[in-house]
Amino acid sequence: MARVSLKGVTKRFGEVVAVNELSLEAKDKEFVVFLGPSGCGKTTALRCIAGLEVPDEGEIYIGNELVNDLDPKDRNVAMVFQSYALYPHMTVFDNLSFPLENAKVPKDEIKTRVHATASLLKIEPLLDRKPKQLSGGQRQRVALGRAIVREPQVFLMDEPLSNLDAKLRIYMRAELKKLQKEIGVTTIYVTHDQVEAMTMADRVAILEGGLLQQFNMPDQIYDQPSNVFVAGFVGSPPANFFDCTLTEERVLDAGEFKYHLPEELAEIATKYASSSDLILAIRPQHIKIHTEEEGRTDLIKAELYTTEPLGERMILDLEVGKSIIKALVEPDFQIQDELWMEFPPSKIYLFDKKTQKSLAFIKAEKRRIGS
Repeated sequence: MARVSLKGVTKRFGEVVAVNELSLEAKDKEFVVFLGPSGCGKTTALRCIAGLEVPDEGEIYIGNELVNDLDPKDRNVAMVFQSYALYPHMTVFDNLSFPLENAKVPKDEIKTRVHATASLLKIEPLLDRKPKQLSGGQRQRVALGRAIVREPQVFLMDEPLSNLDAKLRIYMRAELKKLQKEIGVTTIYVTHDQVEAMTMADRVAILEGGLLQQFNMPDQIYDQPSNVFVAGFVGSPPANFFDCTLTEERVLDAGEFKYHLPEELAEIATKYASSSDLILAIRPQHIKIHTEEEGRTDLIKAELYTTEPLGERMILDLEVGKSIIKALVEPDFQIQDELWMEFPPSKIYLFDKKTQKSLAFIKAEKRRIGS
């Protein structure tokens, strides 16, 4: 098996920079997910690793080997596409054996590997069927099997579950994650679905505009987003954001309300922000809702605008001036027209409005480089 390293990889299409100086490493046997919206560069980066696109700059290593000049067939990687790409006139057995026959693997070994792969994927009863006789989930398993049977160093997967219905997609997420751990093959998986990324990945690389925004474990990305984009893209319902100005009295003035910063956070804001203009963010589930003001000065008064029942939880849309703020509560919460919000200091995010970067990340970066 092998690690995959990208060092300053850039890919342009005319004047469009699809991937911009991408540097990261997927460790041996690791499950890495490239996550981002459409057009962020994630599929282009995957195709560069596969050899289907040639980077304009940078280096790609599989194991210790520089593969920039290697043809796709010589990279020992297997790619699973969004469309299953099965041969309709061939049986499942023939679809699985086809890449081995092309590689001139002996017939006895082909039979052994096909049956071993089919057993692993629980598709042995389907070996004599053709693709049109299979369900969507079965076709996806065959597509995975065709990659597995080759025994590659690396799996590359481009939104392989996107054509499945919601229920089957949830099932296949768990199956695919379990399968990857059993086989122990380094896997790079592309998706725009944050739930897929956060539930399947060992680490997630978030891309936007061809740039790597953050690369870390799922819980670290959720709890410590590196910038405004990551904080807004990861999490459902999405985070609430407020443009603020930091006053000399350690108060964030958001126009519609004021938020008193604890001394420690105020010091971070003063030391690491480029100006007094900041962005305050908090996730809906981290807002505490009170039905009474309770004589406190740290609560923000709000009017109930509407509710969005979600079954086990309920979203409150709260109006503060002209702003709508979303909060997540239990379904039996006693709603009323007038409520008060509490933003726990340990749950808020502060970003530099100019750079959009997290002040916590700016602080950590400056400490890392010793400035």
